[in-house]
Parts: sequence; structure tokens; C-alpha cells
Amino acid sequence: MLKMRKISEVTSLKVYTDDGLYFGEIEEALLRNNKIESWKIRASRESFLSKALAGAKGVVVPHVLVKAIGDVMLVSRNAAPAYSEEDPQQPKA
Repeated sequence: MLKMRKISEVTSLKVYTDDGLYFGEIEEALLRNNKIESWKIRASRESFLSKALAGAKGVVVPHVLVKAIGDVMLVSRNAAPAYSEEDPQQPKA
């Protein structure tokens, strides 16, 4: 059975990638022709996005990359920007 939810019920929901990284929080849904086209995800302080984007407020994730919405939203790992813990401009010791 398909469970319907209002968009207002999912704002501020936590977003995780399908491999378990905390991605951010839903800020809003972007609609086109009464269908969800994409989601604005806000980078919260402890999220993967805040580390990967360093200063950006968030990203827009196409709805096709959303795997599931329930107690949290799961998005494909492909929605996450490429990020390495090492800074390429820093010389290695």
C-alpha cells in the first residue's frame, strides 16, 4: 500500500546517503507541473555536505536520486559531491 505524505511533513527531515553518511536536512521541495522535480537539502553543521562544500548552504538533489522517504530520506551516493579528507593543496608529510 502506498503511503502518501504532505510536503510540509517532510521538511526538516534528516537526509542520509544509501551508504549511511549523514547528508543534511530537507529545506524544501521544488515542483514542476505539480510533481516533485528536486529537493533543496540544507547542509547542517555536522553533515557530510558541510565538510564537502565548505561554505555552501546546501545542494539541490534531483528527485530521481531519492531512494526512499520515511522517518528519514535516503538518497543515492551519486547525489553527494566528491570529497576527500585530504586537502590536495597541502603537502603530504
